[in-house]
Amino acid sequence: MKKFFRVIHLYLSLAAGIVIAIACFTGAVLVFEKELQEAFNHDRYYVNPTGQRLPLEKLVAVVKEEVPTGKVASVKVYTNPARTVEVGLIMPEKNEEGARGHGPEQAKAEKQSGEGKKDKGAPGGGEAKKGGGGRPSHTAFIDPYTGQVQELYTYRETFFYTMFSLHRWLLGGQDSIGKLIVGVSTFIFLFILITGIILWWPKTQKILAQRLNVKLDGGWKRLNHDFHIVLGFYSAIFLFVFAFTGLAWSFKWFNDGIYKVTNSDMKPPEPPVSQFQTGLAPVNFDAVLQAATQKIKNTEFYNIAAPKDSAGIYSVTVHQPGRQESATDNYYIDQYSGQVIGALKFNDKNLGQRVRSTFKPVHTGAIFGLPSKIIAFITCLLGVTFPVTGVILWLNRLQKNRRKKQKFMAPARSKTARL
Repeated sequence: MKKFFRVIHLYLSLAAGIVIAIACFTGAVLVFEKELQEAFNHDRYYVNPTGQRLPLEKLVAVVKEEVPTGKVASVKVYTNPARTVEVGLIMPEKNEEGARGHGPEQAKAEKQSGEGKKDKGAPGGGEAKKGGGGRPSHTAFIDPYTGQVQELYTYRETFFYTMFSLHRWLLGGQDSIGKLIVGVSTFIFLFILITGIILWWPKTQKILAQRLNVKLDGGWKRLNHDFHIVLGFYSAIFLFVFAFTGLAWSFKWFNDGIYKVTNSDMKPPEPPVSQFQTGLAPVNFDAVLQAATQKIKNTEFYNIAAPKDSAGIYSVTVHQPGRQESATDNYYIDQYSGQVIGALKFNDKNLGQRVRSTFKPVHTGAIFGLPSKIIAFITCLLGVTFPVTGVILWLNRLQKNRRKKQKFMAPARSKTARL
């Protein structure tokens, strides 16, 4: 049976090894993305807290002055006084009428030329029906004390986005062949890991001791063997978990299956709507923040999403310290009265939604903070080496078998020569 599983293990590894190595390498890079971003771009995220904080309405006005083509979709305020305020912007697409681009350079050029200054709407993008909504494509980091825009940032133009795109789609896109290749390779990886454990399983206690320790004083072939067999065993369970959770982004059937297995509805409850009041203008971000801070005290940030239309609500996302990163609560605020009119807390979500929300922190290693991130980083680096050490093992075995065959054939040739 082990010979059968060895053949499966070998050929599956040869078929998917390169993609697996790429996924593991980029995964290792992305584990500490947040920490590296903050370390190398400190001024983007942190300021020197001096004096009084400016109103959010003022900060939003500054951002709109800097980026006149952008529509303000959200404002994220941290409870840490040393953090910048993040203003999420939706830029016009290049194919929209009159839109020539949506990068920081284009925004700067339009500001200098005076274009885009006719839109003097309220924070949130002018009239409610034109404001906010959607997912921001750019983020303006602004000093809440001085009103200075520290940086206009777009994730798609960064090194980490390239790593992310390589990790998920092989630099393709959501509907690309690269996404399918990564998904199929990840699925194959699960079988590689299972067959690897079957091949590792020792017959005797003596062999068990050998397969639990790396013999550092052996030759390079023994060291390569131990790196593949021993370290492969220790990392297999983690690699299996990372690969298994990764399937949720590769295959719709897998993602839908999470909700079917848990007998849960995929769609969250519909949020409430704002009650339109004639002659009453929508409240601004400051009023929303005030309502949120009165209702919610224990949180790391308040991420305020602007209404999508005249009946929409402000949605405030909060995250309590100590929770996994996806365990957030949402509060809904009427855009006219500024009152909290509903909430969807994490603990009130159905089982499927709660389970699905854990997939990302588990996949990235962030589920238990720094310790699990370190484990994820080391495991992913080891995952890069296994296709290499495995191929070397295979080549060494081929060479060994060839020598045995030659040794076996040598006496037969000698006997034939004597005859």
